[in-house]
Amino acid sequence: MSSQAVRYSVRNLSGGEKFLVSLALSMGLSAAAQSHSGGVSIDAMFIDEGFGSLDPQSLREAVDVLCSIKDSRRTVGIISHVKELKEIIPGCIAVSKDSSGSRLSVT
Repeated sequence: MSSQAVRYSVRNLSGGEKFLVSLALSMGLSAAAQSHSGGVSIDAMFIDEGFGSLDPQSLREAVDVLCSIKDSRRTVGIISHVKELKEIIPGCIAVSKDSSGSRLSVT
């Protein structure tokens, strides 16, 4: 087996793979920015959608990584319509709309 890196074009990635790469890059850039910023702390990360493109195993792995960030005293906000996230994520702010306006519920 060769130890050479295999090149894989971004054009060949699935939607879920692109989302995971984007998530990894965001986390890496955040860590790099903090380490080179002279004391600036980035305490929150918000992710808007993308989870719908993941299979169940990849969804669980992505959430596990995000929970590890939360465990380091950072806030992670996820904006999504993926129902499975409600079962996986311990805390949730749900927004619902009715004829009188929007309502928030915290679980």
